[in-house]
Amino acid sequence: MNILDKSFIFYNLVEIFTKKSMDYHQITQNTIKVAKEVGVFLLSENQKLKAQDIELKSKNSLVTYVDKTAEKMIVESLENEVEGAGFIGEEGISDKIGEEFNWIIDPLDGTTNYIHGLPHYCISIALMHKNEVVVGVIYEPNLNECFYAWKGSKAYLNDRVIKVSETQKLSEALFATGFPYYDYHKMDGYLKVLKDLMFNSRGIRRMGSAAIDLAYVACGRFDAFYEYSLNSWDVAAGALIVQQAGGVVKDFKGGEDYVFGKEIIASSPMVYRDLQNYIDRDFNHA
Repeated sequence: MNILDKSFIFYNLVEIFTKKSMDYHQITQNTIKVAKEVGVFLLSENQKLKAQDIELKSKNSLVTYVDKTAEKMIVESLENEVEGAGFIGEEGISDKIGEEFNWIIDPLDGTTNYIHGLPHYCISIALMHKNEVVVGVIYEPNLNECFYAWKGSKAYLNDRVIKVSETQKLSEALFATGFPYYDYHKMDGYLKVLKDLMFNSRGIRRMGSAAIDLAYVACGRFDAFYEYSLNSWDVAAGALIVQQAGGVVKDFKGGEDYVFGKEIIASSPMVYRDLQNYIDRDFNHA
């Protein structure tokens, strides 16, 4: 046996041992604890926020000390949870990138809602192994609702198993979407999709938090969600939760590049094809 054969066997043994020893269920439980601790912090600071605490990162992209402190709390709490894991976070508190595992975190998804006193905001935390999301946690502190799933599990809301809706017809479906706050060059096509859904569905909602929208698809409150100009921390956790709840998650072209591809469709299976057709016709070929 030559040195290359020995190296190949050793590498595969390491891979097998790592996969067997990684307890995604326990990691999820620990992540839930962290998310809830951050949720307490968000609630405690909400009434203290002043106009001078608000910074403008870019056009319509706001940040406060609350976002930054919350992300620091998450990084410090999870930095030893998975050996060698790095962090991809909205506020860039940590610049450590892992070779195999990376946490993808949004410490406050819905900052604009938070600043204006609207209760729809959440903490979103995902763990990726290479290109696969293996843990997803979304915590909405105002409702004390925690949505979560891990690789191979069912999806949960607190301790209750959740599933995507069983709506059969587009005309009976309730959709969620969001509006980009800086990338407007595709708006004409986007508004065509919006118009089609306005005429042919039960309605459209805009919550101001992609992570909450995805969580609500997972538990059947929304039948589908679609949006473009998103970041990985907006969608990584929610995408896994929707999938584990029996939903379909794709990019706008029907592919798998929805975590880093800046566009996502998350849907119950029955209405997915109709929504995909509208997006393909009105947006992709606009």
